[in-house]
Amino acid sequence: MSAPAPTTADVTQLGIAQAAAGLRAKTFSAVELAQAHLTAIEQRDPALHCYLAVNAELALDHAAEVDQALAAGESLSPLAGIPIAVKDNFAVHGLPATAASKILADMEPTYEATVVARLRAAGATILGKTNLDEFAMGSSTEYSAYGPTKNPVDPTRVPGGSSGGSAAAVAANLAVAALASDTGGSIRQPAAFCGVVGLKPTYGRVSRSGLYALTSSTDCVGTLTRSVDDAAVVLQAIAGRDSRDASSADQPLHDVQPYERLDGVRLGLPKEYFADGLDPVINDAIHAMVRKLEALGATITEVSLPHTELALPAYYIITPAEASSNLARYDGIRFGDSVLRDAAPAALAEVYAKTRDRSIGAEPKRRIMLGTYALSAGYADRYYKKALAVCELISRDFDEAFNTVDALITPTTPTLPFLLGAVQDPLAMYLADIYMVAANLAGVPGMSLPIGTHNGLPVGMQLMTPAFTEHRLLGLGRVVERLSKAE
Repeated sequence: MSAPAPTTADVTQLGIAQAAAGLRAKTFSAVELAQAHLTAIEQRDPALHCYLAVNAELALDHAAEVDQALAAGESLSPLAGIPIAVKDNFAVHGLPATAASKILADMEPTYEATVVARLRAAGATILGKTNLDEFAMGSSTEYSAYGPTKNPVDPTRVPGGSSGGSAAAVAANLAVAALASDTGGSIRQPAAFCGVVGLKPTYGRVSRSGLYALTSSTDCVGTLTRSVDDAAVVLQAIAGRDSRDASSADQPLHDVQPYERLDGVRLGLPKEYFADGLDPVINDAIHAMVRKLEALGATITEVSLPHTELALPAYYIITPAEASSNLARYDGIRFGDSVLRDAAPAALAEVYAKTRDRSIGAEPKRRIMLGTYALSAGYADRYYKKALAVCELISRDFDEAFNTVDALITPTTPTLPFLLGAVQDPLAMYLADIYMVAANLAGVPGMSLPIGTHNGLPVGMQLMTPAFTEHRLLGLGRVVERLSKAE
């Protein structure tokens, strides 16, 4: 007996395939689907603060266009009419783009990010812009200039960061899927904390045009979804070469590799990722999943990524250094709020200093100062260039590991979601990224998957595969997802 068709009351719980099927079966309309999400946002988001901006009129107008196309019998993309949220560091027509910073409070983009344009071309309905740590600098979404986002699983805890608004919106059924950016774990960490799927593709797989740059060498555009299949659908729509982004790669995106069993598949456990500092609950959950994968035929091998301990220090030299360059444009003259609106300071340097002092938060200031120091005369060779050399060593570690295994299994985070306000030390906050930054430095794809709960809190596991093998990553992710749901 088939399951009953969903009603408009519960359509916010549907994945992409189920929502698309309901639209085509005329069980509900695209307008009803969009309105259900907008109503859910109106009712539940004040307590969670996932969104910074919502444009209901634009969303409903677009949904009406999808309904017209469906009524005309047009062949549409699986994403047609699907409500999607976008992290507020992407340019989107009709919506502000603040990057959760006061200096960009009045910023209205004059163009649209390539990935957003591609989603629109596929028929997706853009609901609004989600909260983040200011300029994507943070691991908890507590550093937003507009207030923190709360974890829908437990509102006393953080949703992770910097893409916490996107992850929380998906977990709370306030969007079917969300776009986000990952510079050193900013998709995968909130995915683990909120119990959703977070995909960071290979560097260059997806265009960064229209994404506010944090670090040009490690920024990646990815997805937050409630299933691996949903991640695959969104990736298919946004991936590909873009003439507006010289770093984008012209590499084919293969169909997701189907796995019923894992005979012949070699999975590696990097010993450096299971050392001191990992919560035993997470360690035990991952090894329980590894045993299930082994029962399906996978060969499990311990591998070594010997330069892992250098990944976090290198990342926190490269990130501030490149951020200090990329954020130099926000000076109150070229972009952003300016003290010139209030009074004319005596000198240009005073405009810069006073504007940034009042309009940029403590964490971006901290990283900008660190980065400026690392790039200053006499120190660039000692710090920044040496960190780039470490990246080469980390990349070689991954290359050597992938010569012997097909994928790596690691924790996503060292801890379960922590309480709001519990981590005040910036260095302690940086450690939340310890298992994720290496994938960005090496440019390989990574994905966080929920594999269970502990006292109601989600537990995440990370998979990594060689560059441009998202088909393998997603295929293995399907297996992990299937095993998790079978419990």
